[in-house]
Parts: sequence; structure tokens; C-alpha cells
Amino acid sequence: MPIKKVLVVDDSPTERFHLVEILQRGGFEAETAENGEEGIAKAKLVRPDLILMDVVMPGVNGFQVTRTLSRDPDTKDIPVIMCTSKGQETDRVWGMRQGAVAYLVKPIVAEDLLDKIEHLS
Repeated sequence: MPIKKVLVVDDSPTERFHLVEILQRGGFEAETAENGEEGIAKAKLVRPDLILMDVVMPGVNGFQVTRTLSRDPDTKDIPVIMCTSKGQETDRVWGMRQGAVAYLVKPIVAEDLLDKIEHLS
């Protein structure tokens, strides 16, 4: 399935702007959510082809959101790429165990992100 629409879930306006800019330059349509709860709601409403997920957010964190989405019949087929400042190997392993298909550490390099997306298409 070709990826066209991407949901960016991140509490940082700067990070959201940066990721949306990369996606738009790559020819993707981007939606955003400012926290985990909004991310879950938008994933169900918008039905994106891919979700970029921050981990450290107030309220529900990105690990919890990814686990929720990967276990929900309505959203389980939407791939999630973790985009986070948490760079420890244990964090990466935990993120993948929650249902993520890839794990990138901030600062996100545009070429790395677009390469990951291309390999999912």
C-alpha cells in the first residue's frame, strides 16, 4: 500500500513543524496531533497510512499510544515509526515491542526518515 497521508504525533510545535516540512517536501500529506490522546482520536478519524510517534509527551506517552493503536482492530494495520529523543537500546526494543515498525532518534534526519517510509511502501 503506497503511503500518502502521515499523522505526526508530537507535543513539540517545533518538532511537528520540522517533521511536516520533511514529509511535505517528500510529497506526503501531513496531519498533526499535539498529544497521545489526540493522536489516538485522529488515527481513527483520519485513517493515515503511517504515524510518526514521539515518546515523551504529557498524559499518555508514545509507547502507550503505539500499544493502544497496534491492539485496536480499527488501527492495528497502520504502521508506526517512533521519532524520539529516547536513544537507549532498551527504549528502541520497548518501542518495537509496543508495535512500532521502526525507531528513529531525534534530531530526525530527513533522508533517514524518507528512506524508512520508502521501505514501508
